[in-house]
Amino acid sequence: MPPDLAEWITKAEADWATAQREFRVRRRANFDAVCFHAQQCVEKYLKARLIRADINFPKTHDLVAFLALVQKVEPLWQPWKDHLAKLTHYAVTVRYPGESAERADAAEALKLARLPRAEMRWSLGLTTRPPQRRK
Repeated sequence: MPPDLAEWITKAEADWATAQREFRVRRRANFDAVCFHAQQCVEKYLKARLIRADINFPKTHDLVAFLALVQKVEPLWQPWKDHLAKLTHYAVTVRYPGESAERADAAEALKLARLPRAEMRWSLGLTTRPPQRRK
């Protein structure tokens, strides 16, 4: 695995771990951070998949834009479009004054990120079993 690809994956997993850990905090949990890190995990995995496919990508946090690029090699990921649009919202808005995430938002962000993360890990050869699809 090329070093830059491995680094994107490592960073994605660190974001996932941070989101999950912060969600479990009982006192003064930072739900903004949960939402942000869930979004960042998926963004970094999308970038890793684009790197693996040798597809250039712009500097943006727009997950739907990354999905449009990765469709060339992963056409079955199209159903995630609405999920990724919702996750994109958490890239910036909850990080600045004016909007804050609640526990329900954080739970939704984790739920929205779970399947794409699993599918991308499988696509990148990081797991041997395809993820279970939930309806």
